[in-house]
Amino acid sequence: MRQSFAALAVVGLTLGTLTAPAAAQNRDPAYSAARAAGQVGEKMDGYLGYVTPAAPALRAVVEDINIKRKAVYADKAQANKATVEEYALTSGCLLIAQTKPGEKYQAPDGSWQTRGNGPPLRDSRCP
Repeated sequence: MRQSFAALAVVGLTLGTLTAPAAAQNRDPAYSAARAAGQVGEKMDGYLGYVTPAAPALRAVVEDINIKRKAVYADKAQANKATVEEYALTSGCLLIAQTKPGEKYQAPDGSWQTRGNGPPLRDSRCP
């Protein structure tokens, strides 16, 4: 299974598809502000999560982003003969790796962490 994650990561990086959802999100000022404030963060499963209780407007933005991510993951998983969950986990690994210092992410134990200057804690299945 680890080889399939690595293969998905290589395919995604080569095609630039795993980071596309993240690039699109940065265009939304509400998302950018919530991320900078530590209200939302990257989860290991490839989706955004709430670090703190979110107002309905922020929930709508995050749910929209997660729906779009799932659609991308489903398309790419099918094209790469993988499950959506496998593709989403690989994406989560890469999105967590791309967090910047000060941003929140979910650690393998499920806790929310703030990214420091070093590498983030990632799931052992990450490529």
